[in-house]
This record gives sequence, structure tokens and C-alpha cells, in this order.
Amino acid sequence: MRWQAVIGLEVHAQLATASKLFCGCAVTAGESPNTRVCPVCLGLPGALPVLNGGAVDLAVLAALALGCDVQPVSVFARKNYFYPDLPKGYQITQHDRPLALGGALEWSGAGTRVRVGIERLHLEEDAGKSLHAGFGDEAGRTGLDFNRSGVPLVEIVTRPDLRSPADAAACFERLREALVEVGVTTGNMEEGHLRCDANVSLRPPGDASFGIPVEVKNLNSFRYLRHALEHEVARQAAVLGGHGRVERETRLWDVEAGETVPMRSKEEAHDYRFFPEPDLPPLVLAAERVAALRARLAELPEARRQRLAASFGLPEALARQIGNDRAASAYFEAAVRGGAPPREAAHWITGEVARLLNERSEGFASVPVQPEALARLLAEVEAATISGSVAKEVFARMWETGDSAAAIIARERLGRIDDESRLEGIVREVVRANPKAVSQYRAGKRLAFGFFVGQVMKATGGQADPAVVTRLLARELDRS
Repeated sequence: MRWQAVIGLEVHAQLATASKLFCGCAVTAGESPNTRVCPVCLGLPGALPVLNGGAVDLAVLAALALGCDVQPVSVFARKNYFYPDLPKGYQITQHDRPLALGGALEWSGAGTRVRVGIERLHLEEDAGKSLHAGFGDEAGRTGLDFNRSGVPLVEIVTRPDLRSPADAAACFERLREALVEVGVTTGNMEEGHLRCDANVSLRPPGDASFGIPVEVKNLNSFRYLRHALEHEVARQAAVLGGHGRVERETRLWDVEAGETVPMRSKEEAHDYRFFPEPDLPPLVLAAERVAALRARLAELPEARRQRLAASFGLPEALARQIGNDRAASAYFEAAVRGGAPPREAAHWITGEVARLLNERSEGFASVPVQPEALARLLAEVEAATISGSVAKEVFARMWETGDSAAAIIARERLGRIDDESRLEGIVREVVRANPKAVSQYRAGKRLAFGFFVGQVMKATGGQADPAVVTRLLARELDRS
């Protein structure tokens, strides 16, 4: 490879508050334009902002989840730029004294450990939205909806530690799951609750310097981020390969064309004329408040996956499937505490339990079968009372009725059949009904034996004891 990609992300996450960052307007989606606004979020003269304490707490939780150093004092600033959907002519954000610094995001991928440093994390308000369609026959009109103006955001800026589009997409995905896990954001990407800007440049491998960065803006899916960066890396490589110069600019991802397209030349930081927000005092966070928020932190998915693999001996794929979902992990651990073998419980939870949930479009929190009941069902399988296939039928009835596995097995006579006299007749009938397979078996095609086992199991609804069936079949087929 002639070039190495250098990628950093800027992720904006909408905080899960009921009201906006500096006023009491409700944070809702799908409302009619300009129905969730007031003098503060419209920037009308004389209106003063009041900081939302709940948004501060969520931002601190985000910082703690990422291992950031929460600053005891941070300062709000005005970021000045003129755009139609920014009613005040500036955005209230944090600049040289952000809420948190440092931290990192780590995960295992493709046999390696990836670590991406966090540069900073800060609070800011969202802008409004420009609407370029839906105005009847009048072409060229743009509408402005200020419902989003003042919606609380946390911006997370990573260090330029990413070296591939795939790792960038994985970083974005794991950042989302961490923030959702601790309740900072809903992570609804279709509604714009999570957006990503990516800065990418190229340099020769082994070179410590940085190339000219290009920003790809407003990406709201992991797939779009990866595809946009793949295209942008190829585009910049072609420019540099032709002895051209990569221009510092902001580009957008055109989904239909499958390419990045120019948006505007990239502003330098000083173009925004940052200065401290005069209407807001410094944000002072007491150590006790930060400590109380730290105590609220839930276990993060990556840590949970590692713990499940280490504590229960689960393969990485199984640990990842279960560890991705807090409710699934809790269900699994409860089943193991109830006596279920870890691997068998994991396979059942990612298999039959997940299948039934998918059929009903429900999550693990709504599983009607208690994990201890699943453990007792698996004990029946381990004791050879029922077969694995019959266990699935029993579980489906447990799901529907709430009855125990033992009660269902007894009531419906689903226990394993090991009565030789009863099975002998079934074995003889199966052999008699398949003379061609008998000839193949006796001609040396031993694989035909599996066919006979399957036929007997089918005839008994999967209840026949395989060991007894194997012995009886061998005796019947080997008769001269």
C-alpha cells in the first residue's frame, strides 16, 4: 500500500432529556415545524439561557463511560457563523475549556486489540433544520424548522488513531452501544440522535506527519461511514498518485452516486471567532456529583463480552452475541446460576430463545420462561429424559403455557423411549419399508445407517433413545 489512512471522528449524540439545553421547550420528534420553540431557542432579544442540569449529568455519564477526565470547571462559548437554520447567528458550545478530556475506546476485532483515544467531550446545542422540499409547485424555496434548535448534544472528538474505514465504522458502532448502554442517548440514527463527521487524510506508511484533512460530514449510519471513507481514501489516493494536491474541504456522502461530493471549503477554527458565552457562568462540577454519577454507570458491552468469555469459557462469537444485550446477558447468567451448563445455555439463548423473540419482535426482557426454568429443561436433556429436538417442543409449550418442563413431559408423554420391545417393532418396520437402503448398506455403503436412524427418530417424534436405536438397527441390518 502506497498510502496510509489517518482517520478521526467527531460524533454528535443527542442527549436523552425531556427538554432542551437552555430552555424548557420539549424535545420531541415528528412535531409540526416551529411548534416546540420559545424566545430562548429562537434567540430573540432579551432572552437568557438557563442550563439543563439533567443534560449535564448525561454528558458526565458519557465522559465517565469513555474513561474521560471530567473537568471541575468548564466554560461555554459562542461559535459564530451565519446559516439560515441558526437563529441566533451563533451556537452555544464549549471550546478551549470543555467538559472532559482524554479517555479511550477499546475493543477486540479480527484477533487484534483496537484502541482509539478521545481528545475531548463537550456540551453544545443543536441548530435548526433547513427543509428543501415539500413546498408545492414553488421551486427553489427553503423552509426553516427550529424545533431542533437548542436540543442538547454531546460532541465526542477522537484522536486520529484510526487507520481504516472498517475500524472507523467499528469505532462509531461501539461508541453508540456504550452511550446507549449507560442511558446517555437513545441512539436512534434515523431520527438524527447520532451523527458522525469523519476527518481523513493520507500519508506514506511509516511517516509520522499528517496530510491535508478532508471532513466528510453528517453520516448517520455505520455502513455509510465505512463506504464514504472507502471512497474518500480512494479519491485522495488518486489525487496524490497523480501528483495533485488534496484540498482542505468539507464533503458530503452522496448515497445514490456512491461518492463524496464537495460541500464547502473547510473553515479554520479562528473563522468561528469563539469567545466565552457572556450569559452563562462557568460550569462547576462538585466532586461528590461526579462520584454519584460514576456509581450509576452500568457495565459496558465490551467489558461484559470479555467477562462472559473469561468467566464462563464462552467462544468469542457466543460471548459477543449474548454480551451485546444487557437483558440477554442477565438471562444467561441467571440460567447458569440455576444449574445450566454455560455453553448449552448460551447456544439455547442465541438459538431457540432468540428465534421465538424474533418471531414476536420482542426483546429479552419479555421472555416468559424464567431462566431457572430453562436450566431445569436443560437438566432433562442432560439426564437423557428427552432429546434435544423434543426439548425445543417442550420449550415452545413452556413459552405458551408457563408450565414447567417436567409437567409438560409427563402430561404429553414426551419422555425418551428406551423400551426395546416397543422400539424393535418400529425398527423392523423402517427396515422393511426401505429395501433399497438395506441393499446399499449391505453393499458396504455404511452412510445409509444414518438414514435408518433418522427414519426411526422421525417415526417416534424424536423420542427414541439413540443408543438403543443404534443397537437394534445394527442387529436388524446385519442379519443375513
